[in-house]
Amino acid sequence: MAKNENEKIVVGLDIGTTKICCVIGEVNDSGGINLIGIGNSISRGLKKGIVVNIESTVGAIKKAVEEASRMAGVEVGSVYAGIVGNHVKGINTEAVVAIAGKNKEVTNADVERVIEAVKTQSVPPEREVIHIIPQEFILDDQDEIRAPIGMYGQRLRAKVHVVTASVARTLDIVRSIEKAGYFVEDIVLQPYASSEAVLTFDEKELGVCLVDIGGGTTDIIVFIDGGVRHTAVVAVGGIQVTNDIAIGLRAPIETAEDIKKNYGSAFAGSVSEVEEVRVKLIGDRPERVVPKRIIAEIIQPRMEEIFEIVNQELKMSGNDGKIASGVVVTGGAALIPGIEEVVEKVLKVPVRVGYPQGISGLVETANSPMYATAVGLALYGAKAKASGKIGVRDPRHGGLENIFSKVKKWFGEFF
Repeated sequence: MAKNENEKIVVGLDIGTTKICCVIGEVNDSGGINLIGIGNSISRGLKKGIVVNIESTVGAIKKAVEEASRMAGVEVGSVYAGIVGNHVKGINTEAVVAIAGKNKEVTNADVERVIEAVKTQSVPPEREVIHIIPQEFILDDQDEIRAPIGMYGQRLRAKVHVVTASVARTLDIVRSIEKAGYFVEDIVLQPYASSEAVLTFDEKELGVCLVDIGGGTTDIIVFIDGGVRHTAVVAVGGIQVTNDIAIGLRAPIETAEDIKKNYGSAFAGSVSEVEEVRVKLIGDRPERVVPKRIIAEIIQPRMEEIFEIVNQELKMSGNDGKIASGVVVTGGAALIPGIEEVVEKVLKVPVRVGYPQGISGLVETANSPMYATAVGLALYGAKAKASGKIGVRDPRHGGLENIFSKVKKWFGEFF
């Protein structure tokens, strides 16, 4: 299928463990998007962000995209798709080059050479580069430079955050989308996409940790001084909370999911001891009445575990104490009441729940943390189109040439 004919149309495709969400938007003059279509489908072909059944994933992708397409009244040809899973790894690295030319003025060519130097860093053949995200330039001994072109010096160093993923697992995502009949404009790390939708400029500058709790994984991304300093994907998410409820109450999974959404709380201390819920049990056992406080006491330990892992990631990466803006929690599990109290208890930093920003149109429908990634993918696509970063990055043909040709533009975009 051809790409979307209208270059103002962008499509974000969030391929999650429990749901697949597609949003269609029109790029407006301010760089935001006017949402004109939203589609959802149940996802049963993935486990912890990884495709385990391509045919099931293909069917779910088709259903979500077709639903959004009908609502929007446009034909979808291409998408910006998210990727996640514990095979995704992020590292901080740097490269340095000597400034060319007699007058030692930094030019575009120097910036391109330092990016090419990053390219020569060792990347195992079984891994695919997803992103090279700039942090800062250092010119001789002067650091924290954001726009070095036109400045003078001897040596130019670039510090970047590189995100890589398994080539095989990336191909599984690309092939699933292609078999559904759509062209892949780009593959984007899901928490990076979510950050486009829920974080503010000031938060990224002051230092912030975004925690995106999905069905199968919890995705972490840390911004400091406007640049990405750390990314991580943890194989614990909302499914584990649902399973805990099912086991604790001896309830069917579907019932446990409903209980989590409608009666759950992440902080038992804020739940009344007298409120009760009627619960359907497994098999033909009679229903039982359960205090809501008991449900919260099942949920809270798992949520505390998730944020203990976040705390470990912050300490391991050396970013604890550097997130002055605190933590922003998004994703479906962010809707569980009491999550702010859990974060404050474990991390002892300010916290807020992240809702999509920079959108108009179907705001009432999309105004939920569960749409953060899909909306963020569409916003990423809008920014990509504005800067000319268009075209699939195909790991079957190495993928690196396309990614590095785009990186040259990314430095200008971010700095």
